[in-house]
Amino acid sequence: LDRFVERYGEWKGDVAALVERDVIGVSVGLNGYTTPKQADALIRRLNLRPGMRVLDLGAGNGGPGVHIAVETRCRVTLADIPRPALLSAAARAKRARVSRRCDAVLASAVALPFRPASFDAIVHTDVMC
Repeated sequence: LDRFVERYGEWKGDVAALVERDVIGVSVGLNGYTTPKQADALIRRLNLRPGMRVLDLGAGNGGPGVHIAVETRCRVTLADIPRPALLSAAARAKRARVSRRCDAVLASAVALPFRPASFDAIVHTDVMC
């Protein structure tokens, strides 16, 4: 867990933005490698629609999950174990004006605190096991 927490504090600033823009074509402050185009493919593949409940497992700083909330008007739960990542995810949702539809939950994939059938879809991108 300490290594994950440390990672979220390292990847910030102008140089990170330039690398991100060069590698994935856009600088949106991601901590993984899922592009907005790839997140759009998830939206289409899962046929996500307004009002559906989506779990973004291993959400990191919320890149794909918040994008899904913006594009679909789904309710997205952003779950991960590093607290700094979830604080960043919550801030990202607020900046994108979807914080009412995005919940950040401190939770490990091996012990999720949700009842069965709580979600219509589950996504996970760039998750380390």
